[in-house]
Amino acid sequence: MIDKERKNSNDRTWCFWEKEEGLFEKIVYRKWDKVWFYSPQFESLLNLDPYQYKMIRGIDFYRYCQQVIDGSPNVHQVYVPINKIENHSTGVQVAAGDKIYNGRFVFNSILFQPPTLSNGTFHLLQHFMGWVIETPDTAFNPGEPVLMDFRPHQSNGTTFVYVMPFSETKALVEYTVFSPEILSAEVYRGELKKYMRDSLQIPAYEITEEEFGVIPMTNFRFNQKQGNILNIGTAGGQTKPSSGYTFRFIQKQTSQIVSSLKENRHPFNLKNQGESRFRWFDSVMLNILQNKILEGRDVFADLFSKNTAPVILEFLDNETQPIQELKIMKSVPAWPFMKAGLTEWLKSFR
Repeated sequence: MIDKERKNSNDRTWCFWEKEEGLFEKIVYRKWDKVWFYSPQFESLLNLDPYQYKMIRGIDFYRYCQQVIDGSPNVHQVYVPINKIENHSTGVQVAAGDKIYNGRFVFNSILFQPPTLSNGTFHLLQHFMGWVIETPDTAFNPGEPVLMDFRPHQSNGTTFVYVMPFSETKALVEYTVFSPEILSAEVYRGELKKYMRDSLQIPAYEITEEEFGVIPMTNFRFNQKQGNILNIGTAGGQTKPSSGYTFRFIQKQTSQIVSSLKENRHPFNLKNQGESRFRWFDSVMLNILQNKILEGRDVFADLFSKNTAPVILEFLDNETQPIQELKIMKSVPAWPFMKAGLTEWLKSFR
């Protein structure tokens, strides 16, 4: 197992939804049964049943995984930069640091080069900065997080803030944007300060942690298999193009890899998590967002105001049935989506 550095800091947070207890239930830091959605035209406290919205802190994830690895004598860890991965007649070679490592298969999560985009391929970035803040007085309801607050201005792109409360005086507040380019650190911090002041009306707080991240939102088709190299995570196309959600898709892919190894003695017998119709849905949404045909916040407001939250979560997991998807499609403006949908459908014949 090769990585450029040991993971030992709380540098990120994963949020996702599940119906049952999952593989990482022991380290779920907080979970909620309901969430707030805010936009200028719609706001509601959404009931997620049968789902729960869960949060895992990066440091807890790293420690948990390290404990499992430490208890596995067949796993050897190396911390060096990875320079190159190549297929050879006998398997795969990995050039890392000043050594060459050989393996029958390699599971690669590194995106060595950004995707080369062709005409009709969309590429946005979901970029965000979050603060864990502590307040001297009661400021949060620990049972009611904010999934999306689209009330901040949208001049930087499709913009929302989410608020994950840990207690009455502590929460993660994250400013998120969908746009082609990231912003300067000063802009994120300025917008977070403004949200604290104007929306949360918190005059005094201490910032105890800061995190920053960038997730690609693209309908580019990543190569999952390259010879005996299996690309995983974002490099293997496990980031949902229209939302940026990755964590649950990685768990699904990993489960399939394990099953394939056990049953076939190779990791490549995987089902396609991005069925053609979901790829089409994602491409249509990216068309709408990147071409600014509609305001992103208005689209999300339509989706959550005209459908139940569990159905939207199921849809974002690529797990709905066509009859449900027809109702979802009816909840957004017909003509813009029909036009974008026809454009994306015709691309499949090129």
